[in-house]
Amino acid sequence: MIDSERGRLALVEQGSIGTRRGAELPERLATIHERLCELITRTRPEAVAVETPFAGKNVRSLIQLAHARGVVLLAACSAQLEVFEYAPSLVKSAVVGYGRAEKEQVAKMVRMLLPGGASLRMSADASDALAIAICHAHTAGTNARLKLRA
Repeated sequence: MIDSERGRLALVEQGSIGTRRGAELPERLATIHERLCELITRTRPEAVAVETPFAGKNVRSLIQLAHARGVVLLAACSAQLEVFEYAPSLVKSAVVGYGRAEKEQVAKMVRMLLPGGASLRMSADASDALAIAICHAHTAGTNARLKLRA
């Protein structure tokens, strides 16, 4: 989770939600929903940004990701938060400047863009989530400026 004011980014919180190994899918989804609702209640974000699904090679992983994504959308909707969706290539472009950047490049730029990010330990999932948040901060700021000029 980040804060963005006048183009300046600040890290609010980072991490990932883990679930119990061996747990069935419904239990995993319930854990994700519960912890995400707690996070939303504690931090009170203005919006939620998610990545649009993309066709992967592993159908099973894609289906499980779609279930988890649905839980995220449900938590956001339940909290009456506006949801913004971004394609993976747009996230990469916003963070790295190249829509086909590798995950490592994205993670490195996330660390560089966030004050104090260089010293943080973060999972690949946390880095991906922060990249989406940064993309939203850049995109929302641009859209707001364009709206003011219209």
